[in-house]
Amino acid sequence: MAAILLLIGLLHITGVQSIGVCYGRNGNNLPSVADTINLYKQNGIGGLRIYDATNDVFDALRGSNIDVIVDVPNDKLQDLANPDTANDWVQRNIVPYPDVNFKYVAVGNEVYPGNTGADYALTALQNVHAALSAANKGGIKASTATYSAVLDNTYPPNNGVFKDEAKNLMEPIVQFLAQNNLPLLANIYPYFGRGSAPLSFSLFSDTQLNDVGYQNMFDAMLDSMYAAVEKAGGSNVQIVVSESGWPSDGGQDASPENAATYYQNLIQHVKGNPGTPMKPGIAIETYLFAMFDENEKNGDATEQHFGLFSPDDQSPKYQLSFN
Repeated sequence: MAAILLLIGLLHITGVQSIGVCYGRNGNNLPSVADTINLYKQNGIGGLRIYDATNDVFDALRGSNIDVIVDVPNDKLQDLANPDTANDWVQRNIVPYPDVNFKYVAVGNEVYPGNTGADYALTALQNVHAALSAANKGGIKASTATYSAVLDNTYPPNNGVFKDEAKNLMEPIVQFLAQNNLPLLANIYPYFGRGSAPLSFSLFSDTQLNDVGYQNMFDAMLDSMYAAVEKAGGSNVQIVVSESGWPSDGGQDASPENAATYYQNLIQHVKGNPGTPMKPGIAIETYLFAMFDENEKNGDATEQHFGLFSPDDQSPKYQLSFN
């Protein structure tokens, strides 16, 4: 019995877990919700992130045992700064689905000072946390999904700190998360940081550690976030990678070959899980971006080419093993 309990403990520490995939829906040619959730099930994808509370998606997820991150979009943060509205949000979108495995509520995505929702992010987060507790849903963790744009001094990674202009936003959030034993969600994209190192470093293709002890950009970016979080008072805050991906078209180094290499190596890295140099042996819970190419996604051309599956026939773009 002691040996079995030890094995269970080791499995938890080393993070033997399936990989999540983000379900972006900015496309006019996407499969039905039912077909999409079946695709998650057929491929053994153990987690899903959805960017707004969507009843038809929740209905399709009933009884699936798929872990779910549900977002509160940035343009709704002002509304949820009212506690009554936050309670109503939880009552409408969480409570009616006891057979859906909600794991996290991401209160805002990539919120940045001066942008939509920034002035209300902390209050909305506090209200959603309180509303979940009041509804006896305290096992669902409220957080926010941040990104590398809030960081400065990211190399070497242990020098990472929140930018001066982001400190008033991020430090109170981190301290609230720390006080309530909540994780921070972070979108980590070596594709967008690849210019600062050889491409092989971003693709997990290096075989040797660099001069500061890192073998890949993903770990370096994640640890720079950990460093900033710790300096802000969040030494106990675990980071969940709520997005990471590589585009197959639309920009420099965006190709099916590079994307396949990135996704395959990222999955292997997370499942093998040596942790990161700052957090060795700690599970790196990771959600890949995204399920499908999204032909109505705004922004750079690459934004429409992060899909793991073709929306037309649901065929895999890459040979990946998620579980």
